[in-house]
This record gives sequence, C-alpha cells and structure tokens, in this order.
Amino acid sequence: MTLEFTDGNFGTEVLDNDKLVVVDMWAGWCGPCRAIGPIIEELAQDYAGRVDVGKLDVDHNPETPVNYGVTSIPAILFFKGGQLVDKVVGAHPKAELEQRIQMNL
Repeated sequence: MTLEFTDGNFGTEVLDNDKLVVVDMWAGWCGPCRAIGPIIEELAQDYAGRVDVGKLDVDHNPETPVNYGVTSIPAILFFKGGQLVDKVVGAHPKAELEQRIQMNL
C-alpha cells in the first residue's frame, strides 16, 4: 500500500527518511495520474521494506510541488537521504520506474 504524503508530513516522511522514497505527485482530475496509479501501488508492494512509495495530491498540498519545481503531473520524484536524486514527468511504464529505483537504491 502506498503512503500518503502531505505538505505537513513531507519533512518527516520523506526528507528525514534514510531509505529511498518515491513520491508520486498527482491529482484526481489528471487522466495520466490515474493511469499510473496501479503501477505506483505495484511498486509499493514490490519494494515494501526497502523503498517507501507514496502519493502527494497536489491540489490539497500545493507547497511541496512548488518547492520542487513541479509544473506538470504526474511527476515522480526520487529522494535519498533527504535529497532529490531523480525525477520523471509524465506517465512512464513500470519497467522504467523500476530501473530508476534500482539506479538510486
């Protein structure tokens, strides 16, 4: 199951986390966001215990996307040791997201 990130918990859940954290920035009205939702869920299950995978609704949490220059969604951000280490924008296949996870583990 994916985690739910918010402007309020982003610091503790993402930036203060020692693991690789994958953040899906999305919105309910975004078709491509809904399309990759099941892929994000699969990644959360596949990497449970090794990688924290979660979603941040940009409509309800506008501060964090602005802080990281997110202007288009879906945007998948990869954080390690509190630092942004990778970012992809748009709907990408699961294999590509897995490759990025492996590169950043």
